[in-house]
Amino acid sequence: MQFGIFTVGDVTADPTTGRTPGEHERIKAMLAIAQKAEEVGLDVFATGEHHNPPFVPSSPTTMLGYVAARTENLILSTSTTLITTNDPVKIAEDFAMLQHVADGRVDVMMGRGNTGPVYPWFGKDIRDGIDLAIENYALLRRLWDEDVVTWKGKFRTPLQSFTSTPRPLDGVAPFVWHGSIRSPEIAEQAAYYGDGFFHNNIFWPASHTRQMVDLYRQRYAHYGHGTPEQAIVGLGGQVFMRKNSQDAVREFRPYFDNAPVYGHGPSLEEFTSQTPLTVGSPQQVIERTLSFRDYAGDYQRQLFLMDHAGLPLKTVLEQLDLLGEEVVPVLRKEFASLRPAGVPDAPTHSARVAAARETSKEGTQA
Repeated sequence: MQFGIFTVGDVTADPTTGRTPGEHERIKAMLAIAQKAEEVGLDVFATGEHHNPPFVPSSPTTMLGYVAARTENLILSTSTTLITTNDPVKIAEDFAMLQHVADGRVDVMMGRGNTGPVYPWFGKDIRDGIDLAIENYALLRRLWDEDVVTWKGKFRTPLQSFTSTPRPLDGVAPFVWHGSIRSPEIAEQAAYYGDGFFHNNIFWPASHTRQMVDLYRQRYAHYGHGTPEQAIVGLGGQVFMRKNSQDAVREFRPYFDNAPVYGHGPSLEEFTSQTPLTVGSPQQVIERTLSFRDYAGDYQRQLFLMDHAGLPLKTVLEQLDLLGEEVVPVLRKEFASLRPAGVPDAPTHSARVAAARETSKEGTQA
């Protein structure tokens, strides 16, 4: 099982000081956080994609290329690549290039995003959101899987004998997660291709997460990729920790109360009782995270949101120390002991290359 962090890259005032970091400072902080993730033994760093203030990660592959050069083991991912408003040709080329730069330590999470105005900024209509996601991804798959592509669709100019360059590393495209909070069509899309499904698991109760993951698992089996238990599932989550749970609650409360997304709404106590947000001791985070298995089944990737709502870099790095030293080692051991035989490991480039070669060998022998 893979453990890591994801960032949305918000530039938010620290409510305890009133200070707002500049864009440069925030970007540098995100890079420091990514490198810290490897230092403390995490597996994955993922960045969102946004094109509007107060967010800064408009060019994920630029950021991840930098991180690739300064890490050795960390898997580099997006926590949203906008399949609706990005050109599939550019996605194919950018992420294949990043694969080569990072020696295969790359995957990608497709999503529609949650910022409606982004569609006209890139010449698209939000009413076409689902159709864009379906058509663009179908083209992207062909661009990665086929050396020469001739294609015609509804939303972009046709392609005639086109080759995307560079080709995917070792002939194996980045593993794709389809991220969604509320759209069953995206769970269906992930199942159809046999890709991973990532449920953000931040704002919704366990009953909703169970419904979305169960739909994906059943449809994954329907399309012949394996049993429901063999489907590849990832979950998000939010935590804030201190050694003493009362200290965690007291310190995090002003950040929660003023957060851009959920501030000035339900109380911290209401939100933690109704969603997976966990504010407390490392042991409480361990127990809460292990409980995700009760409604999502055995899954392959767990990412945490750590650096939002104006939390200063020093505090985020302290959180990562706790996560890497006290939480993740226990979660690795406990999830491994609970996982039945036959549930697949989290996908890696090396494992997928080996599987592709074995499939090719069997085909040759047949």
